[in-house]
Amino acid sequence: MMLISGIVLWSVLHLSLALKPDWRAGLVQRVGAGPFKGMFSLLLLGALALIVLGWKAFPATSLYVPPAGLRHLTMLLMPLAVILFFAARLPTNLKQIIRHPQLTGVKLWAVAHLLANGETRSVLLFTGLLAWAVLEVIFINRRDGAWQKPAPAGSSKTVLQVIIALIITAALIFAHPWLAGVALIPA
Repeated sequence: MMLISGIVLWSVLHLSLALKPDWRAGLVQRVGAGPFKGMFSLLLLGALALIVLGWKAFPATSLYVPPAGLRHLTMLLMPLAVILFFAARLPTNLKQIIRHPQLTGVKLWAVAHLLANGETRSVLLFTGLLAWAVLEVIFINRRDGAWQKPAPAGSSKTVLQVIIALIITAALIFAHPWLAGVALIPA
């Protein structure tokens, strides 16, 4: 139940900003920008804690057994997901092509993990976060209207961002046993 509660809390907090921008503006006006960001961050950390603790407490029962070959596809998709995820915060030409690179990265991450994981807790986690990311894009687009592409960042900044993201991907692969309890590279 903690896992589902964490996913719901994460989703509701994020979606509330896209669905009710006046709610955020009203809270910021009442309590100030700093306290609002602090409160919002604490709630997000609480959601993450529920997700992590819920993941660990959830029985590792199998819902389906994915074909072994899909693991390789997941390993190919993950660097792309990380590149897209970090493209949102760094100057890159990828923002000329993809309106929501970070959320697209989350969606790709979720799909990639659904291809390789058939445990019930995995399906709940990755399907829940995939649904959140899809809804988030829809609601942000509805709120913000037509896409105004940012100015080009330059190919050197884009290449640098990709290199940084690939280094982060390598770090995540080696940290995966600690983060998720599953080794991706046999010892």
